[in-house]
Amino acid sequence: MKKVTLGTTGITVPQNGFGALPIQRVSMDQAVEILRRAYEGGMTFFDTARAYSDSEEKLGQAFEGIRKDLYIATKTMARTPQEFKSQLETSLKLLKTDYIDIYQFHCVDVCYRPGDGTGMYECMLEAKEQGKIRHIGATAHKLNVAEECVRSGLYETLQYPLSYLSSEKELKLVELCREKNMGFIAMKGLAGGLINDSKAACAYMSQFDNVVPIWGVQRMEELEEWLSYMNDAPALDAEVLAYIEKEKKELNGEFCRGCGYCMPCPAGIQINNCARMSLMVRRAPSAGWLNEEWQENMKKIEECLDCGQCMKKCPYELNTPELLRKNYEDYKQILAGNITV
Repeated sequence: MKKVTLGTTGITVPQNGFGALPIQRVSMDQAVEILRRAYEGGMTFFDTARAYSDSEEKLGQAFEGIRKDLYIATKTMARTPQEFKSQLETSLKLLKTDYIDIYQFHCVDVCYRPGDGTGMYECMLEAKEQGKIRHIGATAHKLNVAEECVRSGLYETLQYPLSYLSSEKELKLVELCREKNMGFIAMKGLAGGLINDSKAACAYMSQFDNVVPIWGVQRMEELEEWLSYMNDAPALDAEVLAYIEKEKKELNGEFCRGCGYCMPCPAGIQINNCARMSLMVRRAPSAGWLNEEWQENMKKIEECLDCGQCMKKCPYELNTPELLRKNYEDYKQILAGNITV
């Protein structure tokens, strides 16, 4: 597994990072076991967020005593200086550390700058001067905001979705980061679960010399799969490239990434799964998506209010109500046996 340096941060880690969002769904003991195994297996970059319920607390429990041997990135969704300072102190306490390697503005809609009137970037500078954070980063889902953050020269890392399903515009963003000597932290390397071949996903990332992917891990067997690549990294060879091209053709067009930023829905629709059900039911064991619970969830699409809230919040500017209805019609045809999956 090759190592990557995240731009001007100087942080050099294996190109195989740990995304700690999913561990909020398991017990403390399970999470600690997974995190320690990840470190023992060679992973040294761990990404979490204040918004991920008890994820930070689990990292703090797992890495107490070995903090200096790894890198932790976390995030704040604060939108005021007061919230910023409160969330930073909470993160430091839960992580059981006196510094954070990369502190990121979480899912920003604007590029915070000094003197913009918000005081937010000034908070980052103050925290850095105090030694509470070491590097300033931003995470974004909107391409134009991400580009602005990169061009501003104010951030050392950008976290943005990247997978072999990414568009040419998104790939140009990776190149822009490289040109600006800015680290790129790749989230959603499995496209929210649509990509189910970890070998191909990992091999794809290997072509970038400024990208550290963070793989969302919830189960030990998933982790072992990623750790197996530490000493036997998949190559982006002709066979893998052919597979990726086939995948791109199958998943061509607009699709929901499952990020969940459109939620909650006033009609109670689980948009982040229902809007991509046609793909999920074909790319995963279908029985799990065709049970009574999911039939009830999909039926809620009939109650869509067409309020437009989901469209306004979608970072990919998708026509979500239309996607929901298309997926529901396809789902009903599958249930009726008119379509075989």
